[in-house]
Amino acid sequence: MSLFVEDSPWIFLIMTVIIGGGAAFLAGRGLASKWRPIWMAVAYMIPMGLALRFFHYALFDGVLLSLHYFITDTLVLVTGALLGYRLTRVRQMVSQYPWLYERSGPLSWRNRAAG
Repeated sequence: MSLFVEDSPWIFLIMTVIIGGGAAFLAGRGLASKWRPIWMAVAYMIPMGLALRFFHYALFDGVLLSLHYFITDTLVLVTGALLGYRLTRVRQMVSQYPWLYERSGPLSWRNRAAG
């Protein structure tokens, strides 16, 4: 085992991006649906990043105590959580306040034009 290099990019892709990112996306959606502040989505991804690093270590003989890999994993999780949060918040705003807001893209809304 190498101390600074993960063995397979496929393990990173499957474990971190697909499984971890999917869980983070769902967590972001859940937080937004309960009208929680966005900082909670970021804060919840830190312990999830620790758990993901442990899974890499326990299942695939990865590096457990690596700040570089922890930050990388956590950034992927934060990105997934923020994407899920924002998509859900946009849907909430345009569906719950249709007289005030309209969708202006997949990640944004705008004030509805008067008249």
